[in-house]
Formats: sequence, structure tokens, C-alpha cells
Amino acid sequence: MRTRYLVAFAQSHSDFRLPELQSISELHDFHIHLPDEPDTSRPFMVVELEDEKHAVILAKRCILIKSIYEFYAQGETYDEVHKMNRSNRHLWEKYIPNTSFKFNVTGFNHTIPQRRQRDVIENFAYMDFRGKIDMKNPEITMACFEEYECRQAPANGLPRKRCEDDGSFKEIFFGRLIVEGTARQLVGVFDVKKRAYFGNTSMEAEISLLMANQTLASPGKLIYDPFMGTGSMAYPIAYFGALVFGSDIDGRQMRGKGKPPGVIRAATQYGVASKIIDLCTFDVTHNPWRCGELFDAIITDPPYGVRAGAKRLGRKKELSEEKKALYFQHSQSPRPDDQPYIPPTKPYELSNLATDLVLLARYLLKPGGRLVFFLPTVTDEYQEVDIHTMMCEGMEVIANSLQDFGSWGRRLITIRKTSNNKYLPPAYRPVAGEAENAHVPAHRDFREKYFQGFNKDGDSLAA
Repeated sequence: MRTRYLVAFAQSHSDFRLPELQSISELHDFHIHLPDEPDTSRPFMVVELEDEKHAVILAKRCILIKSIYEFYAQGETYDEVHKMNRSNRHLWEKYIPNTSFKFNVTGFNHTIPQRRQRDVIENFAYMDFRGKIDMKNPEITMACFEEYECRQAPANGLPRKRCEDDGSFKEIFFGRLIVEGTARQLVGVFDVKKRAYFGNTSMEAEISLLMANQTLASPGKLIYDPFMGTGSMAYPIAYFGALVFGSDIDGRQMRGKGKPPGVIRAATQYGVASKIIDLCTFDVTHNPWRCGELFDAIITDPPYGVRAGAKRLGRKKELSEEKKALYFQHSQSPRPDDQPYIPPTKPYELSNLATDLVLLARYLLKPGGRLVFFLPTVTDEYQEVDIHTMMCEGMEVIANSLQDFGSWGRRLITIRKTSNNKYLPPAYRPVAGEAENAHVPAHRDFREKYFQGFNKDGDSLAA
């Protein structure tokens, strides 16, 4: 029999809430029943679970959950709340005889005056709890939430009056506290500013934790980051118990200065160095993988050219036959300066990178494995079909969450391998010209659009 629970969310990344809930329920093999039309913009959501222990699992792993309550009532007025609460007496009557308790009355987007808090609590007197009131360590905590609309500051620039619009709430929720969310504490644990090694492209802690949850990271799994950089995604994945393999075309990003390598130093700080299997330097389009179906998940934040551009081996301009012959001649003898050879690189256009990444994931992932990565998009130009331009047979999109920055945003894309077929490694052939009438995704040439200020006329606004 399913029981309803009230989930209170942290007020950040609202578009990521449902994918995280669904991912963690899938990881622990239980089903979460969501509302028919869930509104992720609101701070509260009523869901149905088969067992209370499932609520505890969600609160311990979901980064965006503040707390979970056994749901008793909701309504637009207190009369509606009390009517529903009385009808659910079978849920709370067992606490009447001898259970210590306390009541919390709080407002979202509002501070409720203490006098009215007392009035609200006294209106629940019909519940007739006879146990001791214990404000420090009660056996149960009853919570009443008033949700207010987000209000704009006054036009005259003066602060709003204290307790202004008190009682003009949107909706009320009432229930019994089951568990406080503990996973959000990890945001502070993995704070980039406190990390032993980081760079200017290091992913912020909260996002990297959300990405780790999308991969279903857990003990016994092997996860790969093909654009490792400074390792931001590796640490939460390893913390959740998975083994990590990383690679990058530029090994300096992973190594840093000094020894051991920077990624290993940071992993040691978090106590997960033993989970980092290896770090290798190579171009993903010239990779050493000789067999597929190696990894349970692939997670990455591909460089898209704002702070660091994606590169692949090759020259921007091909050498003439004469220069090729001269180069081959010199390559057969030792270099006069005795310096190691550094192969040339050329830009890796984002839309081509995304398409190749999906093909690589199809080859390397086990059936059911997930590819989780960020894709930047231009807000005014984005269309759903943009995502489908990079898809291939045997792969399906299961989540697409937007982190909005105004004129642009980045989408956390989660793709699952649905096929049991074995696929050949991607060929990474040179990009051919666009077919006539082919759809051009909004993330094509994203770097150029970014530095032009996303002006359709191409006039540059960015220095």
C-alpha cells in the first residue's frame, strides 16, 4: 500500500529535481509515484512511496532534498487543511496517548509572526496529543508550511514592512517529519574553494554531485570521464563508491604542478584516491579502447570554448606535399633540441563533439549504462530537436534539465543505452558539409555566439 509523503526541496536547480528523484529510486530499485502534472518550480511536492525507508534513502542521497514528511493535509485555507487532517486521523492517532512532540510553523518566502504561529498551533488542538512537549528532542515533529508567492521589492526601493501580507499564502502543507536531508551537506564537503587542486574550469560542487547521482554511481561500478580536466566529477562519484577512469587530451590539466598529480592530491583530500583507477592522456577521437561495453556510465563536462576550447589531434591547415615530405624526413632523426614531440591540435566544434560523444558512449557503455554531460545552448534558438540531431540508434534521452543563465544556459543531458547489440568503435570521419535543409542545432558554433553576445546580426558585444 502506497503512502503519501511531502518533499521539501532546497531552492536551487528546480529543473533537476525530478531526474534526481527518479535516478535515485532506480538505483535502489523502488518506484516513486509522482503527481500527474508535477510543478518543479514550487518548493513542496507530494509523492507516493511503498515504504518509509524509501523516503530515508532519498533524503540521504538526493542533493536537492531538505526534508521529507509523512503527508497529512494541504489546502488553500486552514479550514481545508483541518478537514483533510481530520479525515487522515488513522495516520496520526497512534501518537496521541504518550508521544513527546513539537510543532513547527514556517513560511516559504515569508516570516510568520510568533503570535500567529501560536494561533496556528492552537488550532490543531483537536489532535489532542497528550505526550510531553519537547522542543529539543521530541519523538515526533509536526510541521505546518505556508507557501507564499515570490514578491518583488517595492518600486520606491524601500524594504518591505515586517510581516507584510501575512496570511496571504498560496497554499498550506501539513505533515510529520520523517527525515532531514543529509546529502546537501556534501555541497560544503566538496566546495571547490576548499579543494587541494582545482582550475578555472572546475565544476561547482552542487552540480557535480547532481551529475554523479544521474550516473547512478555506487560501489562496484566503473565510470569514465573522457574530458577529465581537474577532476571535479570524479570526486563525488568515487565518494559514492564507484571506480573512476579519466582521460584528457591535455595531461597538464590532470597533473598540475608537483607530485602526486593534482587530481590524486584532491582525491586524497576526500579519502577516495584508491577509487581513481588511472589517468591517461589521449584524444578521444584517437583513443586506445579496443573493446566496448567497459563502463557502467560516462560523465563529463565537455569544453565548449568560453574558458577553454575543445581540441582534437590534427592541423588547422593541412601541410603541402612538400612540407609533409620534409616533416617525414626530420621525424626519422633525433630532434636537435632534444625536446619531446608535441602533436598539433585543432578546434573541436561543439556539435561535432556532442555527436561523437554519443557514438563513443554507445560503444563503451554496458547495456543500460548512462551518458551524463552538459550541453550549452542559446536560449532564444534552442529547440527540442537540437538534442535529437546528435542521437543514434540504441541510445535514448531520459532527462534534459536546464541551468538557465539568461541569454544562454547549459543542459544536463542524460542518455541511456537501450540496446544489447555490440557496436563497432566510432570512425570519427572528417565532418562533411551540411546536407541541404538539415537542422542546425543551437549549440553549433556556440563559442562564436557567446563572444558575439548572442546577437543574431553578429555584432560583437563581448571584449
